[in-house]
Amino acid sequence: MNLNKEEIDKLERTYKLNLINSISGIKPANLIGTRSTNGMDNVAIFSSVVHLGSSPAQLAFIMRPQSEIPRDTYPNILETGFYTINHVSESFIEKAHYTSAKLERGESEFDRMKLEKEFIGGFHAPFVIDSPVKIGMKHMESIPLPNGCIFVIGSVEMLVLPDEIINDLGQLNLQNSSGVGISGLNTYYGLNKLDSFPYVREDEIPEF
Repeated sequence: MNLNKEEIDKLERTYKLNLINSISGIKPANLIGTRSTNGMDNVAIFSSVVHLGSSPAQLAFIMRPQSEIPRDTYPNILETGFYTINHVSESFIEKAHYTSAKLERGESEFDRMKLEKEFIGGFHAPFVIDSPVKIGMKHMESIPLPNGCIFVIGSVEMLVLPDEIINDLGQLNLQNSSGVGISGLNTYYGLNKLDSFPYVREDEIPEF
């Protein structure tokens, strides 16, 4: 396959949707949990969480354009300022995937998909109890993107993860936590550790 922009634009809509969503490769699978001001808990799957910086610790994700009737995740973040990011593992892929459904406002995906939640250390938003890596986030800024999506930036306020998946250097082994990744919109992959390399300095580059 060799397509120029004009040919890409002319592709059948669903085919193009699947193709363009897949070409970025494997993306992280995360559930974002929120709680409204009236105590309604919601959770939705996202594949766009990215690292922004380590000091201070910041992550971001991309929110789809908001319709005239916005769904729960983004309004809850704006109203309360808090949300959680929870790694998806192999044990609950199917439940996690179906949180992408557009439920009526006020209906909780936790209840509909039978995902157990927990509250840790007084943090406002709910965590997914079966998630191996749980991150408590505080909303910092939202940046509108040219396509109508929103780049949501947050600071890392809390980390909860098992000691056995982290090494002495602070590196997580996502294979040991049975973490999964997403290709496109609905295809899930297991994660296998292949190798680990040192921090790169020019005078230490090997001969290839």
